[in-house]
Amino acid sequence: MTPTRPSESIVRVESPTEQRNPRTEGIDRLATIDVLRMINDEDRTVPGAVAEVLPAVAGAVEFAVEALRSGGRVHYVGAGTSGRVAIQDAAELMPTFNAPPDWFVTHHAGGASALHTAVENAEDDAAAGALEIRGDVRPGDLVFGLAASGRTPFVIGALAAARELGARTVLLSANPGSAAAVDVDVLIEVDTGPEVIAGSTRMKAGTAQKLVLNAFSTTVMIKLGRTYSNLMVSMRATNAKLRGRALRILEEATGLDESACATALHDADGDLRVAMMCLLAGIAPAQAAEALDAAGGHVRNALRQVAQSPDGAGDRAAAH
Repeated sequence: MTPTRPSESIVRVESPTEQRNPRTEGIDRLATIDVLRMINDEDRTVPGAVAEVLPAVAGAVEFAVEALRSGGRVHYVGAGTSGRVAIQDAAELMPTFNAPPDWFVTHHAGGASALHTAVENAEDDAAAGALEIRGDVRPGDLVFGLAASGRTPFVIGALAAARELGARTVLLSANPGSAAAVDVDVLIEVDTGPEVIAGSTRMKAGTAQKLVLNAFSTTVMIKLGRTYSNLMVSMRATNAKLRGRALRILEEATGLDESACATALHDADGDLRVAMMCLLAGIAPAQAAEALDAAGGHVRNALRQVAQSPDGAGDRAAAH
């Protein structure tokens, strides 16, 4: 950006996302459908780039699971597109997996107002990022920073403060090599290359962030037993559509008809996991709830424990 005042600073970010894409130089001369095809062609490259960093994402998952199991939290930190992608991911974990509201915490440069309107210079304030973290992070937490450039001061300041407080740290960047000097436990560098429109990291870099966070948080939920097979058994049925989904999930998991599943769900006071335990293990709701509590809410582990019990429910539970 050309400054309007002599006192304004300038930073030239050296990143693949800032480079001019030779494949899209003529995009403004194309027919509408060809513009869309060109964008789509570039988008197709993103999953492959994400695949290359999955080992690093796996490391972040293990740290997150460890933090949550020990009573800690996961914090997402970002600015602009990065922060908005993070907030969307965190917001969807409660209705999808019934994750406790304090498991995933978000910190966005500029605060809530910056979600809708850019707040000038908010992302350049490293001290603000550090202050945001010092007031909320505890030892044992995981702080996950997102910065397409790999250098956003607000995010880097937050990560530095998190390490000082004894939290584990992760940085997700679309600028390979630039963040090598950043002191974090896990560095995830997705090489999405030049954007369709130079510097527009809301495009491929943002898509990569969305894919990484979806995979990261979903895997964390799976490891914490918030699913049974590929079914979202911990979901909150807060509307008619979700109540219908809960019934369908119970039918899929048990192979029983709608009437039996509806009765079990009613007897379990709408708790999908309790109803599933009742049907799969042939036990009463109170015993199902007790088994789930002992297994930390993990349906498959609870079934395993019931299968090993001497009370006669073992044979049925062992089949699952």
